[in-house]
Amino acid sequence: MDDMLWSGWGDPARATPLPEPVTALLRDLLGVKPRGTRTVPLADIPVPPTPLDATAHRSLAATVGEEHVSVDAETRIRHTRGKSTPDLLRMRDGDAEDIPAAVVLPDSHDEVLAVLRVCAEHRLPVVPFGGGTSVVGGLAPGRRATFVALDLRRMNRLLALDPVSRTATLQPGLRAPRAEALLAEHGFTLGHFPQSYEWATIGGFAATRSSGQASAGYGRFDEMVLGLTLATPEGTLDTGRAPRSAAGPDLRQLLLGSEGAFGVLTSVTVRIRPVPQVRRYEGWRFPSFEEGTAALRRLAQDGPRPTVLRLSDETETLIGLAQPDAIGSSALPQDTGCTAIAGFEGTPEDTVRRRDRAAAVLRDCGGTPLGEEPGERWAHGRYSAPYLRDALLDAGAFAETLETATFWSGVPRLHAAVREALTTTLTGAGTPPLVMCHISHVYENGASLYFTVVCAQADDPLAQWMRAKQAANEAILAAGGTITHHHGVGTDHRDGYLREAGPLGIAALQAVKRRLDPAGLLNPGVLLPTD
Repeated sequence: MDDMLWSGWGDPARATPLPEPVTALLRDLLGVKPRGTRTVPLADIPVPPTPLDATAHRSLAATVGEEHVSVDAETRIRHTRGKSTPDLLRMRDGDAEDIPAAVVLPDSHDEVLAVLRVCAEHRLPVVPFGGGTSVVGGLAPGRRATFVALDLRRMNRLLALDPVSRTATLQPGLRAPRAEALLAEHGFTLGHFPQSYEWATIGGFAATRSSGQASAGYGRFDEMVLGLTLATPEGTLDTGRAPRSAAGPDLRQLLLGSEGAFGVLTSVTVRIRPVPQVRRYEGWRFPSFEEGTAALRRLAQDGPRPTVLRLSDETETLIGLAQPDAIGSSALPQDTGCTAIAGFEGTPEDTVRRRDRAAAVLRDCGGTPLGEEPGERWAHGRYSAPYLRDALLDAGAFAETLETATFWSGVPRLHAAVREALTTTLTGAGTPPLVMCHISHVYENGASLYFTVVCAQADDPLAQWMRAKQAANEAILAAGGTITHHHGVGTDHRDGYLREAGPLGIAALQAVKRRLDPAGLLNPGVLLPTD
């Protein structure tokens, strides 16, 4: 498998500069100026020799083969941190402080168990590594230590498919596009398409409770999972004998979202569905975010629910972030309001029926149809935003995202509170921001809000964002939102998660970790504080 760009997102061949109208907007509206600094070349990043003990190295090589234990500088750099904006800024500056001592690539559940035993014997922390797409500090230990990155890319097979039950068992290192291709050979799809889809892995989806852009129709990833196998220093944990069970608390729910803190997921059994015969995406315009929100709530609660359903607020609509590939072009509508995207997948008959019924609801709620062009533009560009983030950083802007969720009655308050926190903090720092938001996922009882923030980079952009992010987290908790909806906890959200779960809840999870990981070596400091 190819690696992502070490200093940015995705495929280096797809990196594109900002259109001139966008550069002018950044300059005139936000005061963005080129920083005059360049990314430190990968070969120039100072990397110390591996601190891995020779005995530990030999033991690891004995479990997976010498060729699957890498200690060279480039491989270690490519496994340093994730892809948040702070991660990228530090990498561009040549900061490899969180670099692993070695990268180990197991091929099976048994090899993972063996690696964990070796690491326990040598007191080596282990950080599972899938697609490397974490944006919440999930790929670097929360404490400074010599550690091993456990790259699961060799575990990339479809292990079983049951067309009668419509289930598939997948290995954790399988990237989403390859998983879809393997399932499509049998006429099935997982239907999970997050923005990280092109690079993220099945194991990462489960470990972080990922949510795809078609969650209104297919559900979140944690709703798709029927069984999990976990390798721990203490042995194997298998879960999921049936679709549902009354045999005590569901251990699957304990492992989903555990972010490598309890063990390493080595197989994931998921429900699958037939590949849709038809896909149709279209745009709608609402006079205000409030009216658009009411329309989405009605569809989510009373139906018919589209497969894809999302709504950009006024600022995001004006900038065109709902259609990233159209930013800076004449294709964007010039009137005010909010753009919604509705997508329908399935059989021709079902798609037409749901689309017509949904259109009646959206019109009744004040929506104006925009036709298929905005929807198709969104579908074509839905994986482009991270590349746009890279281009913004190159131009001297700071760009980052955060997300949360709440019940429908709390959406207006949460939307206003986070916008106010970000705007006040960054403006006070002398870098007034552009704060955009969209409803990214809908449920019968609530929705997720996804914020994008763009401003000029301060002299210390990491400190600049840390203050703004902290203010946003405080606003989320005060407004009754969850600290994260689908990005995960990592280290960035850990303190907020501690407050959200409460002391007793955290103590219960720490007890689980002590039983499965007595030495505290699995992703230490991620999700839970170190003892």
